[in-house]
Amino acid sequence: MIRIEAIWLAVEPLDMRAGTEAALARVVRVFGAARPHHAYLFANRRANRLKVLVHDGIGVWLAARRLNQGRFVWTSDGAPSVGLTREQFDALVLGLPWQRIGEAGVISLL
Repeated sequence: MIRIEAIWLAVEPLDMRAGTEAALARVVRVFGAARPHHAYLFANRRANRLKVLVHDGIGVWLAARRLNQGRFVWTSDGAPSVGLTREQFDALVLGLPWQRIGEAGVISLL
C-alpha cells in the first residue's frame, strides 16, 4: 500500500491528456516541490475528471478517476492550493461536497 501523509488540491485545472511528467511539472510549479508521501489532486475544466499524483518516496504514481454523471465539487478559493483531510478526500472522490466535512467526519452547514 502507498503511504499518504498529506493530500493537496490544486485549484487550477489540468489538461487530462497530461502524463506523469507534465503533472509532476505542475506539482513543482504550484506546490514548490513533490514531497514524499504526499498526494496532489487536479481536475479538468469541467470537473468531471480527476488526476492524482503521489510521490511514494522512490517514484511517482499517476491515477485518474472519471465521473460519468455530475461533477467533482471543486474549490473556487483564490489560493492556488488547498490541503485536505482524508475524510474530505474520500468525499471529493465520490463527488460529494467535501468542504462541509468537519472534524471527526461531522457534516455541517457552511
